[in-house]
Amino acid sequence: MGQVIRRLQEVGIRPQDFLGIPITDYARWDDRSITTAPEMNTIDRFPDLDELPPEISLEVLSHLDATDLCLASCVWSHLANDEFLWQGLCRSCWGSVTIYNRTRQDDFSFKQLFMLLDEASLTFNTDPFAGINYLTSKNILDDKPLEIAKFLHTTKRLWPSKKLEFVQKRPDVLERLVQLQNFQNQFLPNALRKFFKEVSAPRERGDTLTFMIENFSQRFCACNPKLGLSKDAVFVLCFSLIMLSVDLCSPHVKNKMSKREFIKNTCQAVSELSRDLAGHMYDNIYLAGHVAPKDFSNS
Repeated sequence: MGQVIRRLQEVGIRPQDFLGIPITDYARWDDRSITTAPEMNTIDRFPDLDELPPEISLEVLSHLDATDLCLASCVWSHLANDEFLWQGLCRSCWGSVTIYNRTRQDDFSFKQLFMLLDEASLTFNTDPFAGINYLTSKNILDDKPLEIAKFLHTTKRLWPSKKLEFVQKRPDVLERLVQLQNFQNQFLPNALRKFFKEVSAPRERGDTLTFMIENFSQRFCACNPKLGLSKDAVFVLCFSLIMLSVDLCSPHVKNKMSKREFIKNTCQAVSELSRDLAGHMYDNIYLAGHVAPKDFSNS
């Protein structure tokens, strides 16, 4: 119960607001130590959620995470186990799972689903293929490229390095994962950072990186049709930015590429690129840093 009270205080809900104490009495209370006030020394001063309207009780409990909600269920079982609360927790952590769109059986429980998804996420961050197999074997996720890509894209608990490990052997999933990205009105170096933040860049410059950049270039152009650069031009620029990032950010490179050199070399490789835009790209890397994870420069 005490953890629930503290949790409510953290999210800005004060227990005394439910007690009906005159507002003039609040002035002498210190919010940081409200539980030590004489009026709050006894636990029975906290209102019983069973006595409140259900919509208010559920609103209070909706501010709790899964751990605190399980603790609250020890006191208010029928409220803390409400399907609405656990459905919200599932969707906030796993935005897209196939089972959301299926006809569910009468004994289906979002609380149980939360536990299964949590187990799958932990497994994925150890062995991504085992994590996906766990979900498909439980009929939670369809073994289809788009469904897996949507799961990877909307799940907050998966490590980018493990996503890379998975898509290296599932290029069909990688292709659809890139298509789910939105790079509209984004500066190319920033869009690359966003992309590599979701899926880590490979340690080696090989077929996987080439495939990733090809799909990224196509998606970037689709999101920015008025950019004035072709897919092939963006592809070349991406590798130029990666090389520039390694050059400027690696402590092993002593003679850094100058802005003038980058503009000259890049404009020669991409004829439709203006010198001003090339200069802005150089400045972005110089000021904002690497477009890919730091360990990329060690590959």
